[in-house]
Amino acid sequence: MQVKGTQILVKALKEEGVDQIFAYPGGQVIDIFDALYDQKDIEVILPRHEQALVHAADGYARSTGKVGVCLVTSGPGATNLVTGIATANYDSVPLVCFTGQVPLNLLGNDAFQEVDIVGITRNICKYAVTVRSREELPMIIKKAFYIASTGRPGPVVVDIPKDIQVAMGSDEYPSEVSIRSYKPYDSVHMGQIKKALSCLNKAKKPVFLIGGGVNIAHARQEMTRLAELTGVPVITTIMGKGAIATNHPLYVGNIGIHGSFAANNAISECDVLFSIGTRFNDRITGKISEFAKNATIIHVDIDSASISKNIAVDIPIVADAKIALEKLIENAKPLKIGKWVDTINDWKEKYPITMNNYEGLTPEKVIRYINEHYKNSIVTTDVGQNQLWVTQYLEIDENRQLLTSGGLGTMGYGFPAAIGAKLANPDKAVISVNGDGGMQMNIQELATAVAYELPITIVVFNNGYLGNVRQWQELFFNKRYSSTCLRYRKSCERRCMSNDECCPPYTPDFVKIAEGYDAHGIRVTDEKDIAAAFEYADSYKTGPTIIEFIIEREADVFPMVPTGNPLGDMIMSND
Repeated sequence: MQVKGTQILVKALKEEGVDQIFAYPGGQVIDIFDALYDQKDIEVILPRHEQALVHAADGYARSTGKVGVCLVTSGPGATNLVTGIATANYDSVPLVCFTGQVPLNLLGNDAFQEVDIVGITRNICKYAVTVRSREELPMIIKKAFYIASTGRPGPVVVDIPKDIQVAMGSDEYPSEVSIRSYKPYDSVHMGQIKKALSCLNKAKKPVFLIGGGVNIAHARQEMTRLAELTGVPVITTIMGKGAIATNHPLYVGNIGIHGSFAANNAISECDVLFSIGTRFNDRITGKISEFAKNATIIHVDIDSASISKNIAVDIPIVADAKIALEKLIENAKPLKIGKWVDTINDWKEKYPITMNNYEGLTPEKVIRYINEHYKNSIVTTDVGQNQLWVTQYLEIDENRQLLTSGGLGTMGYGFPAAIGAKLANPDKAVISVNGDGGMQMNIQELATAVAYELPITIVVFNNGYLGNVRQWQELFFNKRYSSTCLRYRKSCERRCMSNDECCPPYTPDFVKIAEGYDAHGIRVTDEKDIAAAFEYADSYKTGPTIIEFIIEREADVFPMVPTGNPLGDMIMSND
């Protein structure tokens, strides 16, 4: 049977189990939208900006483990996806992004809304392709979903010219795919596993360093079993947090630039570093020559290109984290390292992460409330100080999930990701934590949350600054707050270093903005009102609520390792 390209695309979406597609219409995809119009099995979600659209698809994918799907028109519709594609690529999120394109005969002629989106995105995704014939369309779509979801997951871009969309062709959609040049690892080298365990068994001061790869592989249970079997303490990257419950006795904390004293010290002093699913980026290593310099390093990763890329390792193991953990569990045994564990626990007790040196309303107190009252929840963050406070204080277990932009550090990510997560998980509480700067980057998505009646609680920590950059300016640039004050107006003294007393009012008024979108808003200035604010938000079941917390303007995130310093060189407070 002969059908249009748009019809085989819809059939493919159904075959791939797509139930929601995040899409924005335009001239070069109008035929696809028409084909989706009568579909009851696929819900088309209309965000208010394409960048928010791809972040929402990302939130859907991270929260479910399924492939998130985007659909946008050519030109600016496609280019508006670029930041979100790069975000997903860094954090290994499976996305398939369909873009409309001008007809084949117009390609290369600078036609209206023509861009080479394949060329633009080739280096920030797993695979990008322009469909050149109607006959290859079904197999290209099948490959796209396969590549996005296997191996190290990631985004795929499929560019479909308008004439391909309306061309007739077979209605057959392939049931399987084989790509000669792409063979994801589905096993593990047992010789390397035994070699790694032999090294671990001899260790006196071992640690596990766990990255996002364990969470992506859905291997939290296996990671917990291995830690309990061996008794080895577990340290995580920000993306790896939750690989073992944060209240587990063997969990030490996060490593890195804002890692805990105990975690950073343990890495610096360990004799065996057993790493699973992390790329060893500069945010966690500090000065490379000093990183775990006395340790034998074992590295498990599904991406062979990530091994010894930043940190030279002694025992490489290329494998999916879940498969590797299963084999490790089969062959591991308890270690006699009680003295080392006691030392780490002593560091945790003596040097906890806390904001007790700040009076009144603090992000820590807000996040502690979330820990206590939202047990079955998804928490998304934006990027900046808000993200760092959440990753320091949020408790994560099998019932609470954290979604955040790690590798790219994308401001504007948190709120649209929460929309995607809530659409995919309607029975879970979804809380989006943002700074006042990042919130304004995709604030228009309040309209989307209202339109789809999503009861998302939106936390805004308002300190009137782009806080993370301001903190660096405070500590290393003599408080020269260049372009970071969000209360600045032209009439202000250019080199102002003053405080609230002489500052103009903050713009915008987040509560009035919420009301303008037919959402709800409340402002909190006193810690005694934290509970009442969340109860206010919880009372609304068919729409979003902004809770604006007015926090100390110069509150900082500590501990902190200055760029280029060893992990042990931590600034513990601004004293």
